[in-house]
Amino acid sequence: MRTATTPRRIVIAGGGTSGWMAAAALARTMGDTIELTLVESDAIGTVGVGESTIPPLVKYNQLTGIDEAEFMRETNATFKLGIEFENWKSDGESYFHSFGATGKDHWSAGFQHFWMHGLTQGHEHSYGDYCLELAAAHAGKFAILPDNRINYAYQLDATAYARFLRRKAESFGATRREGKIAAVELDSESGDIAALTLESGDRIEGDLFLDCTGFRALLIEGALHVGYDDWSHYLPNDRAIAVQTESVRDPVPFTRAIAHEAGWQWRIPLQHRQGNGIVYCSRYMSDDEAEARLLSTVEGATCSTPNRLRFTTGARRKQWYRNCVAVGLSSGFMEPLESTSIHLIQRAILRLIRMLPSAERVSQRDIDEFNDQQLTDMDQIRDFLILHYKVTQRRDSPFWRQCADMEIPDSLTQKIELFRETGRVFRRNEELFAENSWVQVMMGQGLMPETYHPVATKMSSEELDRFLGTLRSNVSRTVAGLPEHHAFVKRYCGARQAEAA
Repeated sequence: MRTATTPRRIVIAGGGTSGWMAAAALARTMGDTIELTLVESDAIGTVGVGESTIPPLVKYNQLTGIDEAEFMRETNATFKLGIEFENWKSDGESYFHSFGATGKDHWSAGFQHFWMHGLTQGHEHSYGDYCLELAAAHAGKFAILPDNRINYAYQLDATAYARFLRRKAESFGATRREGKIAAVELDSESGDIAALTLESGDRIEGDLFLDCTGFRALLIEGALHVGYDDWSHYLPNDRAIAVQTESVRDPVPFTRAIAHEAGWQWRIPLQHRQGNGIVYCSRYMSDDEAEARLLSTVEGATCSTPNRLRFTTGARRKQWYRNCVAVGLSSGFMEPLESTSIHLIQRAILRLIRMLPSAERVSQRDIDEFNDQQLTDMDQIRDFLILHYKVTQRRDSPFWRQCADMEIPDSLTQKIELFRETGRVFRRNEELFAENSWVQVMMGQGLMPETYHPVATKMSSEELDRFLGTLRSNVSRTVAGLPEHHAFVKRYCGARQAEAA
């Protein structure tokens, strides 16, 4: 009989980014208090296109004991300061969604209120002129600054990241089992998952199972049938094609998201190549048309075969059901417009670790809380993505007219109308995207507030001039002192030539 001190058997079904992120974090955190087994097959490929990330991954790497320079070298990574959105407000216009803060907030009102008051007083500088990350990105500069004064994430090779995490996880005590999963065995009494049966006939028993099997969702859906909420009426894109190309210039510290008549394209510069992709709605663009468009607009010679992907945006109705937790694509999918895929993997893993059962039987309260928090995260990210499509001046194609006319969730309507009328944004329940993110995207998409907070008028004209001028000067002076991004990357974490070839 198992006792309370016997290590809990955790089985991860599937590798890739989600499986090995889970394995590395669990093994590093829990050590020999668990028996951790990951099952994957070399014969099954992974999606491997999630190359652009957001700042919380910096913290995940720190918590997992990963040396940043080593990780970046092994994954051919570059730094990322935000996303350049091109053609979203209207064809030919662009804006930048940066990490970090813009200007300086007051406790009663965000910086946008002071900036808008400045416009009425003759100030003509753009909102982005007060953002260090934006200015550094456009200048092609970067450095890690003291006191976390510059906020950043990474642009990386996701397949290489999974390999890197595998080495770390195994060094922390995780065990890998090679093989395809042939069946998921349920306990006849409890209905929980009892074991995975491999094609070889081997059985792998466990107490807690993580479903990292990607879109197939073999455990959470195939065996447990939790159901799926389809969000394609809000986010109609259902196809993507990814391809890699040779680098033709030094990598910039930002990702590009370029809208087209039926969706958008991405460009993600790594040290050794560039990641490219096109996301589109199959109602308005065929697969062959999308691939032709992608290949006709990439820079540099292709160095991979175009990888076609199909998806339905949405979420599993339960992220944790019985003794199974869905992590990664098995839990749901939202297109990579704001680089949230790896973040949702990380969020699920760290949340699971905080709620990891200590008793023989998991608490339903833990399960309910986990599901509530995970689905809240997904709802909030969903709303932020919808914003990009709904608030736009584009009406030049059936796709964009559909987006402009579509019904949206009440939660997003409240955010949009509150900002339109008052310039205010409120962050709820540890929401991923902070006030400045919403402000940048809403104003970048053409939504300007009708009013601003009266506290901004308390400054005299001289005080306002000095306040805004000092902020701009600090940004300009800091950027001027930064090295070129590519030079910093080469010195800090330059990939070995053998890997870059």
